[in-house]
Amino acid sequence: MITNETLKVIRQRRSIRSFKEEQIKDEEIQAILEAGMYAPNAGNQAWHFTVIQNKKLLEKLNLAAKQGAQQMDIEHLRALGNDKEFNCLYHAPTLIIVSGDEKAFVPLEADCAAATQNLLLAAESIGVGACWIFFVLLAFNSPLGTELRNELKLPEGYKPYYTAVFGYKDDIVGDVQDRKPNLITYIR
Repeated sequence: MITNETLKVIRQRRSIRSFKEEQIKDEEIQAILEAGMYAPNAGNQAWHFTVIQNKKLLEKLNLAAKQGAQQMDIEHLRALGNDKEFNCLYHAPTLIIVSGDEKAFVPLEADCAAATQNLLLAAESIGVGACWIFFVLLAFNSPLGTELRNELKLPEGYKPYYTAVFGYKDDIVGDVQDRKPNLITYIR
């Protein structure tokens, strides 16, 4: 099997849900963001990255997301929204929101997803833990949604599509689990 550093990082990357309180270094966040900027896209780079490292704002986002979840029809999400112990950001010191221009001429979800994946791979490659988070997006459906958009200075016409948290890993990452069989079909 062919292997190199890039393939090794891809195979060892795991979602981290336990972080140290220590903030990641500025040069680390810059390297992660630069990787996001170099993601494949439809040529218009119609994304925007919002980096939140303010503890009070992170907690506000967590609480707003839980309020949004409490109003969902999905029982599992409602239960998490009502769980006083649950922190959707896993107490990570950094959150990055990847937003996309809603007027872009191609489906932006794919471009923003590619950028988010680059953020995660870059983090792993430099020893920073990361986790792709959906739940926090529920904050924008809460009563605080408009206020949060303003406080986060999200550009007008941009929609938050994806988020990920970043920080130093507090847990030892276990062995890589085997991938499911029969996920590939060759037609030659």
